[in-house]
Amino acid sequence: MRQKILPLLTPALVSVAASLAQAQVGMAQWQAGSLPVTLVYPTAVAAKPQTMGPFTLTVAPNAAPLPGRHRLIVMSHGTAGSPLPDFALAATLVRAGFVVAQPTHAGDNHLDTRLAGPASWQRRPAEVIAVIDALAKDAKWAPLLDLSHVGVHGMSAGGVTGLALAGAHWSILNLVRHCSEHPQDDAGFCFNGAKDGPARAEREKQFDRARWWPGFLFPSKIKALHGGHTPRTGEPEVRPDTRIAAVTLAVPVGAVFSTDSLARIAIPVGIVGVDQDQVLLPRFHSDGVLAHCKTCTLLTTLKGAGHFDLLSPWPASLASQVADTQVRGGLPVHGFDPTAREAAQASIASFFLQNLSPAQ
Repeated sequence: MRQKILPLLTPALVSVAASLAQAQVGMAQWQAGSLPVTLVYPTAVAAKPQTMGPFTLTVAPNAAPLPGRHRLIVMSHGTAGSPLPDFALAATLVRAGFVVAQPTHAGDNHLDTRLAGPASWQRRPAEVIAVIDALAKDAKWAPLLDLSHVGVHGMSAGGVTGLALAGAHWSILNLVRHCSEHPQDDAGFCFNGAKDGPARAEREKQFDRARWWPGFLFPSKIKALHGGHTPRTGEPEVRPDTRIAAVTLAVPVGAVFSTDSLARIAIPVGIVGVDQDQVLLPRFHSDGVLAHCKTCTLLTTLKGAGHFDLLSPWPASLASQVADTQVRGGLPVHGFDPTAREAAQASIASFFLQNLSPAQ
């Protein structure tokens, strides 16, 4: 497997670290049409601890943003997620000079999971593009943003968002084939949303039946490709939106993507993994992406960390509730050193500093 590891102590990362003590972090709620978006951005207003549900964030709500032209990074949360558990990463990016937009994905968030899975995966890239388009037209935010080079970060199911916007193709057929071959090895992924006995048993039957079906028997909606464009002679571009210039992924869903489309990705993609992930087994997901994507870089692998150990803040009460919904691997790993998570967040900021040309 080809893996390049980006050194953590790059000049860009040193710059990020030097700014941490001085930058302030603002937050505002905004709408891109009907889509709720949390904006996190640099401000001169002093940030203070704020209680938001089970979360405590050090932030300046509704503070005036710093003037200037900033690069934008759009963050795509995981299944049943929300913007707040990724606040520490968003704040790190803000301290590096970026504005961060965090859409709450329709039908796949902490309040509404009716579209979780492939139905949401199909919608997410368009939602990210809609956020960029809406910001470009907003009287307040458009003058503060240079949207010619935009970054995207995706965690877990948000990894589908990021890879699709980078130009890769996924299909439900790839999911079915993968889970027909590895239903127990990758149970955390294959039976997500079907933890109880009857639901899991029915899904096992579906996967087992699909193992013996030839491809032509599957309905067209199962075989349909989603994500990037198919390259044609004279039209090599595979990205749905050419403003997307760099992508980072944390413990991404990867098994649903075709290997040839991963190989066609031409923009830089940075990946953060963990070595104790039982929700998305690395050998099928993050490692699989790295094995086929020629422009992908392994930023770091967090030792002794599980799938949700990347989230911060992650209150113990909420962690326990989420773990109860997982087939396996939902609880934080005992003994994990959170300073490793902070280093991973800084490596993501460094990656974007290196791969998004400076705003003018």
